[in-house]
Amino acid sequence: MQFEVWAPHAAARVDMQLNEVVYPMERDTDPKRAGWWRADAPAGDGDRYGFLLDDDPVVRPDPRGRRLPDGPDGLSAVADPAAAWPAAASEPPPRVRLQDAVLYELHIGTFTPEGTFDAAADRLGHLVSLGVTHVELMPVCPFPGRHGWGYDGVAPWAVHEPYGGPAGLARFVAAAHGHGLGVVLDVVHNHLGPSGNHLPAFGPYFTDTHRTPWGAAVNLDAAGSDEVRAYLIGSALAWLRDYRIDGLRLDAVHALADDRALTFLEELSQAVDELAAETGRPLFLIAESDRCDPRTTTPRSQAGTGGADGVGGLGLHAQWNDDFHHALHCALTGESQGYYADFAQTPLAALAKTMTRVFFHDGTWSSFRGRTHGRPVDRRRTPAHRFLGYAQTHDQIGNRALGDRLSGSLPPGLLACAAALVLTGPFVPMLFMGEEWGARTPWQYFTDHPDPALAEAVRAGRRREFAAHGWVAEEVPDPQDAATRERSCLDWSEPDRPEHERLLAWYRTLIALRRTQPDLRDPDLGAVRVAFDEERRWLSFRRGDVRVAVNLSADPVTIALGRNGVRVLAAWKPVDHPGPDGRIHLPGASAVVLGP
Repeated sequence: MQFEVWAPHAAARVDMQLNEVVYPMERDTDPKRAGWWRADAPAGDGDRYGFLLDDDPVVRPDPRGRRLPDGPDGLSAVADPAAAWPAAASEPPPRVRLQDAVLYELHIGTFTPEGTFDAAADRLGHLVSLGVTHVELMPVCPFPGRHGWGYDGVAPWAVHEPYGGPAGLARFVAAAHGHGLGVVLDVVHNHLGPSGNHLPAFGPYFTDTHRTPWGAAVNLDAAGSDEVRAYLIGSALAWLRDYRIDGLRLDAVHALADDRALTFLEELSQAVDELAAETGRPLFLIAESDRCDPRTTTPRSQAGTGGADGVGGLGLHAQWNDDFHHALHCALTGESQGYYADFAQTPLAALAKTMTRVFFHDGTWSSFRGRTHGRPVDRRRTPAHRFLGYAQTHDQIGNRALGDRLSGSLPPGLLACAAALVLTGPFVPMLFMGEEWGARTPWQYFTDHPDPALAEAVRAGRRREFAAHGWVAEEVPDPQDAATRERSCLDWSEPDRPEHERLLAWYRTLIALRRTQPDLRDPDLGAVRVAFDEERRWLSFRRGDVRVAVNLSADPVTIALGRNGVRVLAAWKPVDHPGPDGRIHLPGASAVVLGP
């Protein structure tokens, strides 16, 4: 078996240790492969190996290792993802276009109390009956300890062992495909975790050319960055090819410091498109970005949007739309702290703008940033399915002091309104695990750092952050306390309780309507029409022949729909069909969907 490693920081020697035997490695003499070392040795599945650099006695895991059985500081183990696939694994499910998709974000470690791929796979039947089309997994790369969000991963080619390792992920994807569900994986390219990161010993994976909130930036544009880009792109393609993942969610692409003319994201999107053509599978990339820049999802071949003839966008297939979330959150809760301040003065107007023009900040003043922000979306050329809409995500819940969900403070009627706006709105809907039944469990920030100094730094930093906003330190959950993670696990007895069953049935109804009503999947942003009354707190919108109205106030309202002859397709509270004048009387805290 041939082993390879890119280690340009090794001055004279690289050795490989395999099952306690040390093998000298040869430097590759090809000028195009400068810094690469290789060795041949007999090895089989599960054999442990690592690398010794010059005279450093530390045996380090393989940067491209596929399995870390003992965690980020342990040795790598030989693993073939293809061999991990169950013999009866089905082919990927029939193609579901992004504009027809409904995504469901979940965290393997808290979706079930067991916190494993296999336990999560046992709950996939719930998602099938809900009607979603894709499961979006939060990061599954190895990180220190057993429990964490996954954004401190340090080995982009491997799978967290406590979740089930490579074989567990393969079984989960096979099970999802067997249920007809696609799988999207959240990957992090903008930084690696603070503990267990061995990459700097091997080569220039990071650069001081740029500084980020996590320290030195991942090296995407300095000397040696060709190999770093290839390392990250190779990892991304491995998830899609070897584990048959259907799409990737790219964490915080605005934090990728990259000054090269051909950006990393363009290279990545091209590589994914080529793999999709090669395999005949519809693969896609979904970005998280706070730039409010439509060029993120503009096709690479679409000229005239990048500022120079022949230069298109970055070519990512979709992105999260936080502006829609923020406007919706303010309309539902009345909150105005932090970045919500930009949306809170007239939240229904902000919501109407995002539903028709995507970004609230499209070259407008942002008080939170102290500057103008964003760029307009060309609605004639940009389909609505380039953007995801949601009322809750792991970020928007977990980054709150107590990790409280909307269901922790809002009545069921307003939760129903939020669901109607997300699931019948113009964007690709995404749900966060448990929201469909109004889960009462919080989703809090938790870690499991073995390093006591790092654990205390994380604990103190979390409490210091919220102390600046008036929280008492003891009120903020300790991320290192095992109880914080345990509180965040879904309670699977809830969906069967009467107070949750009704909301769950509402979600199922709305998702079914999205599937059966073509107008609810129309990608034409220019065809969306919105009306609202800021003072009386109602909003209605039209998508083709479908009308949707929500009343966020406690008082009943009368709304002019502008058309009669429509019938009630779904209603949270009993309502009469519109009269001859096209008006409908909507009870307080309720929503209705009408169609032909």
